[in-house]
Amino acid sequence: MEAHALTIRLTNKVEFPFLVLLISGGHCLLALVRGVSDFLLLGKSLDIAPGDMLDKVARRLSLIKHPECSTMSGGKAIEHLAKQGNRLHFDFQPPMQRAKNCDFSFSGLQHVIDKMIMQKEKEEGIEQGQVLSSAADIAAAVQHTVACHIAKRTHRALLFCKQRGFLRQSNAVLVVSGGVASNLYIRKALEIVTNATQCTLLCPPPRLCTDNGVMIAWNGVERLRAGLGILHNTEGIRYEPKCPLGVDISKEVGEAAIKVPRLKMKI
Repeated sequence: MEAHALTIRLTNKVEFPFLVLLISGGHCLLALVRGVSDFLLLGKSLDIAPGDMLDKVARRLSLIKHPECSTMSGGKAIEHLAKQGNRLHFDFQPPMQRAKNCDFSFSGLQHVIDKMIMQKEKEEGIEQGQVLSSAADIAAAVQHTVACHIAKRTHRALLFCKQRGFLRQSNAVLVVSGGVASNLYIRKALEIVTNATQCTLLCPPPRLCTDNGVMIAWNGVERLRAGLGILHNTEGIRYEPKCPLGVDISKEVGEAAIKVPRLKMKI
């Protein structure tokens, strides 16, 4: 997660502090990056990650059997098919609309979508495993709802950071990384947010968005330069399977209860 957050400094001249949104198949979080190893966690997914959810919806829609999507990953198939669909044919509500924090949730939305797909299969008289005629419309509606949910939480995080003086009032930087950052529709939704908040949106190139060795190596370079966490002897060191990212201030974000202005998501 630290490597994902710092990768942008390999390709762009980005100074601390900046806000990072990490969205992938395994993670979804918002953090203020104050230094190489100095993070404030503003919010995270309370259940599954957006990439995981999009993959599951693609599997449920049997998109691997769609002639245009057979070689694509689930998320890519949803993005591709969504271009042909009409999102207005289905009305999925973004999750956690009343929670004035920066946390995310995707499992409830996935459950609603699963029920809708089951209903459509009955209506079209097809069995599970066959491709629905409305698959493109469902893909478009799902992608839009996910994009709106991610955009609103990110909008609140930017407002919170500016309110607390963590980020500059203008020309603050939002970095979006992780596999889902390559989804251009979600990126456009985030562009609407950064334009409204006078921020700059930056994304590493797609090849550096997904998990890769280059970002880990760069993370090492950053730590070496800063003299942070450099061990010359590993004796007596405890290893942990999961490491929290920085200091969690998500409760403080929730208590601030920042109201987010409504933005028109015309994408």
